[in-house]
Amino acid sequence: MGSLLVDDIGELVTNVAGTGDGGPLGLRRDAAVLIEDGRVAWVGPARYAPAADRRIDAQGGAVLPGFVDSHAHLVFAGDRAAEFAARMAGEPYTGGGIRTTVGATRAASDGQLRATVRRLVGEAMRQGTTTIETKSGYGLTVADEARSLRIAAEVTGETTFLGAHVVPAEYAGRPDDYVGLVCGPMLAAAAPYARWVDVFCERGAFDADHARAILTVGQAAGLGVRLHANQLGPGPGVQLGVELGAASVDHCTHLSDADVDALAGSTTVATLLPGAEFSTRSPYPDARRLLDAGVTVALATDCNPGSSYTSSMPFCVALAVREMRMTPAEAVWAATAGGARALRRDDVGVLRPGARADLIVLDAPSHLHLAYRPGVPLISQVLHNGVPQCRS
Repeated sequence: MGSLLVDDIGELVTNVAGTGDGGPLGLRRDAAVLIEDGRVAWVGPARYAPAADRRIDAQGGAVLPGFVDSHAHLVFAGDRAAEFAARMAGEPYTGGGIRTTVGATRAASDGQLRATVRRLVGEAMRQGTTTIETKSGYGLTVADEARSLRIAAEVTGETTFLGAHVVPAEYAGRPDDYVGLVCGPMLAAAAPYARWVDVFCERGAFDADHARAILTVGQAAGLGVRLHANQLGPGPGVQLGVELGAASVDHCTHLSDADVDALAGSTTVATLLPGAEFSTRSPYPDARRLLDAGVTVALATDCNPGSSYTSSMPFCVALAVREMRMTPAEAVWAATAGGARALRRDDVGVLRPGARADLIVLDAPSHLHLAYRPGVPLISQVLHNGVPQCRS
């Protein structure tokens, strides 16, 4: 593959604290990055850059680590545009539309599901996402959950078993029986294709006892813990996630002071999903409250066909700044290094020697433009494992 030098960088976001300007983004000016064998080999002032076999000219643009989208639901079939239109006309979001997607997903072929996953991963890559997590949860049978994760594992190592998304129609009124299925045959079939286990712990989905049972069994099977928590209202999810040592609790829209304190005293990341609030006309999480308390915050898209059908991390960065009281620097960190923390990764979301050479070049001089120019396609180049993926 040889060596590759990225230079003529106007602003380099390294996410290495204590370097560059000393801020959390570790900003460097007039910098260069050397890549060898898919890894960052050197970072420093352009005038001291080593020789390389090839060169990419950033043309004075900003260079950032690739976005790390730590929460998405990409394995599905069908369309819920009519549900979105109804919400925009005033109907509240309850999560009930998940069952519509379950029916379509069960009826789809492997080829149809694979095509959707690859389309969305490519769409996300063009917008700067170089690491993406995706969940099952639209099959809700042993066979359909296993095949969803098998297909997801073809495109990412960050796969999450979400058999506990909702109780499917055939188990209506029998949630204990369905939880038994999830904890037994479904987990056994899904675990070989999954890194994580997740539960939608909300009123109308799974309560704390059911969530604890599923997550504990998943942990025993070697899966890391993630949790959908406190999206639709106050609940036990955040504190349960902290108790179980979850890598991330996601949504975090309705938090008590005790929830914030629990997160602040833990290593659990609060992953915020502003695309969901945008698409459901729900209150946005108060990121400022979490950050001021010392909680580690990540941003992710929640890409799914019902409540957040966006694959754009730049859009989520802009929403976080405008609606959740994050500074542009905080939002960019949350969308890169924060997402890596939510996945317990230290090789992505950062540009330092040894890290995976995932980076994006902006057609703009600074990371500020991601929020300053919302909706504008600013990603001019994407490198994944040091290999150019797409160019505008």
